[in-house]
Amino acid sequence: MLVFNVSGSAMRKSERGMELWQITDTSPSEERTKSLSQLLRERRTKEPKSLLHRLVFLAKVSPHLADKRDLAEHWEQLFVSLQHHYYQDEGVTGLLLIYPAHIVHILESSTDMLYSVLRDLRDIEQQQQQRELVLDAKILVMSHNLPSRLFQQWNYKVLSVPETHLSYDSIREEPVEATIHECLATLTKFGKHLLKYPKSPQNLPDTILAKVPELIIPQDTICHMLEFQELLTPAQYLHYYDSPMDIPMDSVNKP
Repeated sequence: MLVFNVSGSAMRKSERGMELWQITDTSPSEERTKSLSQLLRERRTKEPKSLLHRLVFLAKVSPHLADKRDLAEHWEQLFVSLQHHYYQDEGVTGLLLIYPAHIVHILESSTDMLYSVLRDLRDIEQQQQQRELVLDAKILVMSHNLPSRLFQQWNYKVLSVPETHLSYDSIREEPVEATIHECLATLTKFGKHLLKYPKSPQNLPDTILAKVPELIIPQDTICHMLEFQELLTPAQYLHYYDSPMDIPMDSVNKP
């Protein structure tokens, strides 16, 4: 998800899909003063059923977090609360990978559920003294109108990988788009691997991951992607999502 300096352009590019994740662009509206959130709400009222969307975000684990399983507990409780609030919406499926110092979180659900997760993530970072969970989150991609789920349930795993920060000069040589694409491709393969274990416990056993160690994204790659200025924070994304999309008509009417 690439974002540039103009808010309208940023939001359009953040909503632009990668074919790998089958993202459908948000159609431009004739009413330029409506926010994206308003447009999506109006669209949902016309849809015969709730559409499926996917969110992937990265973050640093707070150094003050004593038990990393608290992260899984926090989001599990949030999902239950949101499910009660949006009782007619899609449930949440996905995968939370908890590294020694970082996380990768994939979520599939309705827009209401996913944007509520983003608001909670924003609030976590703004209220660190109350809930020290994660820091410096970045949105890797938001995919819209998916034909089917990649994950059958929501799982998590606390990974026992070396907490190292190697020299990643070779990673830095790759374009931003290539690094993101490779990460999403790896996560897609991981999701397809989990389809072989539909009745796996919520906390994934080591045996499932031991069969595909090459599908565990290196922690250094996650650390590197969090440095990408092209990726939006939850607060930035929600700002564009809730802001009016005012497209100057002069630029459209020029010959």
